Amino acid sequence: MLFRLRPYLPTIAIALVLIYVCSQYLTGEKGFFSQESRDKDLVVKEKQLAQLKVQRADLEARAKYLRSDNLSKDLLEERARLLLGLTEPNAYVIRYDTTSNVAS
Repeated sequence: MLFRLRPYLPTIAIALVLIYVCSQYLTGEKGFFSQESRDKDLVVKEKQLAQLKVQRADLEARAKYLRSDNLSKDLLEERARLLLGLTEPNAYVIRYDTTSNVAS
């Protein structure tokens, strides 16, 4: 029986390869039907990019005021107090423990 099918084996192999390629084109990771999910991912990534651009602009503005040629006393004092844990002499400090987890 194999001897009688021998002339058709290359045609069968090519057909199987074509079926595989066509199925990957339609349903694969970058296939035709996955375009919608890629579009959704693109929208999410664009929103993240916009948020990161806003955050970067804020950080650049803060860094600009911390440079020695353009030093803002208020920002410098705020950063020093935050980093060193200092407060004004007449300020009240309310401390709370963020590590404790109270279960109800």
